[in-house]
Amino acid sequence: MAGDTIAVTDATFDDEVIHADTPVVVDFWAEWCGPCQMLGPVVEKLATEYRGQLKFAKVDVDANPQTPGSYGIRGIPTMIIFRGGEEVDRIVGYLPEEQLRAELEKQLQPA
Repeated sequence: MAGDTIAVTDATFDDEVIHADTPVVVDFWAEWCGPCQMLGPVVEKLATEYRGQLKFAKVDVDANPQTPGSYGIRGIPTMIIFRGGEEVDRIVGYLPEEQLRAELEKQLQPA
């Protein structure tokens, strides 16, 4: 992965996402998925903007089928936001950058 996103696999998911100290935005995607390709640059940009506040991870669903299966991913792109190892939000489908930023801002508000 380029920039501020990390590639996460079935083997590294728990260490990188579940046990992370900061909230993690996980982008479930595939190379052949057109909306995923449109979302990719947006995710990279937001990962840079939110560096230190949110961690951004990408899971290739074709190469890593176990994790998407365990979270009931039925369509991509799907983004799941984890806080303290628990799913706190789910975004299914492509969202324009401003709408996605608004969703992420909700995660930065005090609980």
